[in-house]
Amino acid sequence: MSLYVLSVVSVLTRHRDFRRLFGAELVVFGGDWFAVIPLMALLLDLTGRGLWGSLALAADTAVLALLLPYAGTVADRLDRRKILVTTSLVAVLAVVVLLAVRSPGVAWLGPVAIGILGAAKAFYTPAALAALPNLVPREDLSTANAIAGSAWGTMLVLGASLGGVMTALVGPYVCFLITAVCLLAATYLVWRVRTPMQGDRPAEPTPPLRALREALGYIRQRPRVLSLVTVKSAVGVGNGLLATFPLLAAAFAAGPIGTGLLFAARGLGALVGPLLLRRVLTHRSWLLPGLAVSMAGYGLAYLGVAASPWFALTLVLVTVAHLAGGGNWTMSNYALQLEVPDALRGRVFATDMMIATLAISVSLLVVGVLVDVLELRVLIACCASATLLYAIGWRIATRKQSRAPVPVSGPGVS
Repeated sequence: MSLYVLSVVSVLTRHRDFRRLFGAELVVFGGDWFAVIPLMALLLDLTGRGLWGSLALAADTAVLALLLPYAGTVADRLDRRKILVTTSLVAVLAVVVLLAVRSPGVAWLGPVAIGILGAAKAFYTPAALAALPNLVPREDLSTANAIAGSAWGTMLVLGASLGGVMTALVGPYVCFLITAVCLLAATYLVWRVRTPMQGDRPAEPTPPLRALREALGYIRQRPRVLSLVTVKSAVGVGNGLLATFPLLAAAFAAGPIGTGLLFAARGLGALVGPLLLRRVLTHRSWLLPGLAVSMAGYGLAYLGVAASPWFALTLVLVTVAHLAGGGNWTMSNYALQLEVPDALRGRVFATDMMIATLAISVSLLVVGVLVDVLELRVLIACCASATLLYAIGWRIATRKQSRAPVPVSGPGVS
């Protein structure tokens, strides 16, 4: 572990622009959850129903899924730095809209604002992921991915826990203002990046639909890439249970602070997962089995949550579930970065995220419909079982890919 810490420090100190991008991601992810947790508590207080929180989360993921195919094309064809700066500013405007959510009659503004925030992230995330291999040399890429993969988990821990505490202390609207300031800071950090975030772009950009067809054709012709762009959906089909967190916290009499702690436990797992499973990235034969195990671990841990009688045990099980989920996400991202050439990477990542977010959106909408009518623990168990069954089916379908030859393409190869 000490060698890993040294390698992390080395990468961060030697690559200034990667450090700036990582800092911006910390701020974006922290600010995001610092707003979402107070919003979910606010919507539950205003309406007395869990539906609106589910709709807010579903709006985020549904907009992501709808825009990602086009966003990936944009990430490959336009200046990625300008994309990141522009989308950060749009995110600021989205958070400002949340200040208008003051009564049950305007509760719909919450999902609308989160949908706008999701649109901004739809363009931000593929551009950031595709840019990363251009900011560090290949020998530092696995460490850089582990660092970048920890950003979301780190700031979910801080943003969610602080969001829950601050909501209880000063109310949600102060949290929204703080989020807007954080997003402005992220915009400044990205604006200072000077290293080119992509290779030479074509003089005549390919039309978006044609470019997307090229990416889909590339994926279809490569079974290993196809396996990798369907792996995140295992966690996605069970991710609707996140909408149950405010009700689960209420069942344990923990209130908004409990909601924040549940999301923070999710973030802690997502933070630790990439670090613990980093060794899998250096052994190609371990990758697909490791992805299957991580998916199954997520489902089993949430089955435990459904049966847990104590809030402390629930927090531990949520952490374990997202340790597996966070490792799954980082392993598949790293593998795609190595497998896919730079000219297609943004579109392939967009397709990857589109599939995952579609699964999440459907799961959230289903849970939103059922959360006020079905017993809470039964609903959580159903979501966990869906992930577990997906993991088993995915492993059966992809078991031959573990023996596939090493690809010749990689970052920068077209």
